[in-house]
Amino acid sequence: MSLSVSPAPRAMDLIFGRNKKEQPEPVRAKVTGKIPTWLQGTLLRNGPGMHTVGETRYNHWFDGLALLHSFTIRDGEVVYRSQYLRSDTYSANIEANRIVVSEFGTMAYPDPCKNIFSKAFSYLSHTIPDFTDNCLINIMKCGEDFYATTETNYVRKINPQTLETLEKVDYRKYVAVNLATSHPHYDEVGNVLNMGTSIVDKGKTKYVMFKIPATVPEDKKKGKSPWKHTEVFCTIPSRSLLSPSYYHSFGVTENYVVFLEQPFKLDILKMATAYIRGVSWASCLSFHKEDKTYIHIVDQRTRKPVPTRFYTDAMVVFHHVNAYEEDGCILFDVIAYEDSSLYQLFYLANLNQDFEENSRLTSVPTLRRFAVPLHVDQNAEVGSNLIKVASTTATAVKDKDDQVYCQPELLYEGLELPRINYAHNGKPYRYIFSAEVQWSPIPTKIIKYDILTKSSLKWGEECCWPAEPLFVPTPGAEAEDDGVILSAIVSTDPQKLPFLLILDARSFTELARASVDADMHLDLHGLFVPAADGDTGTQPPVEEQRDGASQGDKAPQT
Repeated sequence: MSLSVSPAPRAMDLIFGRNKKEQPEPVRAKVTGKIPTWLQGTLLRNGPGMHTVGETRYNHWFDGLALLHSFTIRDGEVVYRSQYLRSDTYSANIEANRIVVSEFGTMAYPDPCKNIFSKAFSYLSHTIPDFTDNCLINIMKCGEDFYATTETNYVRKINPQTLETLEKVDYRKYVAVNLATSHPHYDEVGNVLNMGTSIVDKGKTKYVMFKIPATVPEDKKKGKSPWKHTEVFCTIPSRSLLSPSYYHSFGVTENYVVFLEQPFKLDILKMATAYIRGVSWASCLSFHKEDKTYIHIVDQRTRKPVPTRFYTDAMVVFHHVNAYEEDGCILFDVIAYEDSSLYQLFYLANLNQDFEENSRLTSVPTLRRFAVPLHVDQNAEVGSNLIKVASTTATAVKDKDDQVYCQPELLYEGLELPRINYAHNGKPYRYIFSAEVQWSPIPTKIIKYDILTKSSLKWGEECCWPAEPLFVPTPGAEAEDDGVILSAIVSTDPQKLPFLLILDARSFTELARASVDADMHLDLHGLFVPAADGDTGTQPPVEEQRDGASQGDKAPQT
C-alpha cells in the first residue's frame, strides 16, 4: 500500500517540520454527527510537537519536545486544549533558545558560556549519562495521578484537566533502572506493572520487572505515595553485560509475563563515549540479524522465569498486542519487523518532499502469533512440535539442548499502533484496533482486525492521517466490540481542520467528528479518562471556534 495522496512538501512540513502552537485555553470543537450520550470523559494524548529551538533542530521526529493535548467530551460537546510539557528539558532549551539537552537521536552540547568543561566532565564521570525528562511517548495512570512518560528513568506528573506540568519523578529512587517502557500494564485494581533495564549496576546488566501499587494502606493517613511501595518481583540477567536488548513493550497473561530479548541492542561502551565522539545515542543501537530473539516467560505466582529456554528468529518488535493462556500454552501476538528500518525512517532529514520515495520500509509490520508450551515433555523427540492447540498454526519445536524453537503464525500484514478492549488484556480476545501501515510507515487508515474470521473493517479519508485508535467500551457492555473508537486525525490539506473521530467499534461506521480550529499535532499514545476518574469541578470559559460555532452555546459542564 502506498500513500493515497502524495504529500506535497508543504503538507509534510505541516505534519513533521513545523513547530506546533499550543492551545492552553480550552476551545470548543465543532461537532457533526451524534456523540453517544454515555461517552463522558477526556482523551489524553502525547507526542512530539516542537522540532526546532532557535536555530537548532532535532535530528529525529521522536526527539521533539512533548506536546500534550486533550479532548474533553461532555453531553455531546467536545472541548480541546494542548500544552507543551514544561519539563526541565523544555525549560533549559527555551531559556537558551537552542537545544542544550540531548535526546535519543540528537546529541546536544551546552552553551559554551555555561561551562562546557564541567558538562563534559559530568558525562565522563558516568558510564550512563543523565537522560532527558522530555516525556513525549505516552500517558500513565498511577494511583489517582497521571504521568507523561518516555523511555528514560523520568516521568512527569500532569494535571489531566489543565495539562499543567507538575513534579518530576525519577524511577531510580524506587527501583534500579536507567530505562523503562512507556507501555505499562494495569491489573483489575489499577496496580501498575512495568519493566526497565538496569545497566551495569553492581557489575550486572538486567531487565527488571516491577509493580507500583494503586493504593497503599496508610495512603489516607500519611499521604504516602504509591511510588514508595514499588516492588521488584523479578529480574532477568541480560545475555550481554554491555549490549542489552532494546524493547518498547511487553506482554502479560493472567499468570505470566512475556518478554522478548531481541537482537536490537544498545552498545553501552559506544553510548558512554557518544558525547565525546559527537554522535547520538541512537547511533549506538544496532540490529543483529544473525542472532536469535529469546522469549522469556515469567510466572507471576512464583516470580521466577520458567526454566525452558524459548527462542525464535531475529526480529524487531515495538508493540505487543495481547497474550493469554490456552490449553497449557501461552499465545501472544506482536507487531514484528524483519529489521530496524522503522526507526531510521523518522529522521527529520527523511521527512521531506521526497518522503514517499525515501520511506519504503525494508520490512512490512506483520501481526504474528506465537505459541509457547508451559510444560515441555522431556520425553518428546527432538524436532517434534509441542503445540497441540487447534486455534493456531504457530509451532514450538523441541531443539537440542532442551531449547524450544518457536515459529509464529502470520495473521496480517500492515498493522501498527495496536489497541484492544483492555478488559480482555491477558485474556482470550478477538479484535485488534490499529492504524494500517504497510510499506510506508505513515498511517492512512484505521483498521479493525478480527482474529477469528481473519477479516477486517477499515476507515479512511483522503489527506487524513489517523493517530492510534483507542477503544472505549459502552458501560455494561458484554460484547468485546461494543463501544467506540477514538482517534485524533490530522490532515495534510491545510484547508481541512484536524478532528477527533468517533467510530462505532462494531460496524466501524462514523458516529461523529469534532473539528478543532487549533494547531494539532500527530501524536503517539494516550488513554481515555472516564469523567468519574479524572474530571471534577466546572470547565473554565471556552474559546469559541473561529469557523462558525454558535456564539450562544454554553461551555460544557463537568
